[in-house]
Amino acid sequence: MAGPVLSAETLKRLEILFKEEDRPVAAQLLEDECGNNLPFLEELDAHRLERFRFAALKLSGGDLDKLREAIKMAKVDWRDLLMMAGFGHSLTEHERWWPQKI
Repeated sequence: MAGPVLSAETLKRLEILFKEEDRPVAAQLLEDECGNNLPFLEELDAHRLERFRFAALKLSGGDLDKLREAIKMAKVDWRDLLMMAGFGHSLTEHERWWPQKI
């Protein structure tokens, strides 16, 4: 089951991180594998999923393989993903994160 489409803020960060040719794949991975299909996140909308999607993006550093690994971690326990990204102790820390341009 695909999750909600990506929020505008998620897309902005994805566009900064990923090369143009990798963006469609990265977006599809986030929509299909890092959304409402994660445990206990079934009811979240695109905005409320940002914390998890930003964490995956942050850990990816703009690399599709690293994005896949981050999503794999989220599928096992998304709390680990949040902690690794530095978003585990605050519900709003992810909103302050902006990636460096590639």
